[in-house]
Amino acid sequence: MRPQPASERLAALGLVLPDVPAPAGAYVAAVRYGDIVITTGQLPFVDGRLPLTGLVGVDLDIAAAAGAARQAGLNAIAAAAGVLGGVDNIARVLSVTGHIAGGPDFIEHPAVLDGASKLMVEIFGEAGRHVRTNVGAPRLPLNSPVEVGIVVAAR
Repeated sequence: MRPQPASERLAALGLVLPDVPAPAGAYVAAVRYGDIVITTGQLPFVDGRLPLTGLVGVDLDIAAAAGAARQAGLNAIAAAAGVLGGVDNIARVLSVTGHIAGGPDFIEHPAVLDGASKLMVEIFGEAGRHVRTNVGAPRLPLNSPVEVGIVVAAR
């Protein structure tokens, strides 16, 4: 049995890939090299703005931060899909890297990044299972609570 295409899974989840924000510096949103695409870290923009800002564990809780990681993950998928000509051209998610801005005593980084990781599996099924890295940060650009980048394999 053939797996359900990612575009159909997105639709079933009620999700639409957002426009990829213009880079804020001298870089691009994603680069393809052979069959690999690497995205830059994506912030959890919704309609061009950050709905949440601040430090996890100080200004917002884990659930809100995980939701922001989910949105940043969706934005990263959009960046990869943009380079590949569509989400169905993503064969597999290989890696997820998340930077989480937390308060000085915050140690629940994995719970926050699960927002992005679970989204990858919801959209790509078993091909969405990946390795990942969690990095704690004192602050992120624009006071974002999270930043998520992905590495994917192309079809």
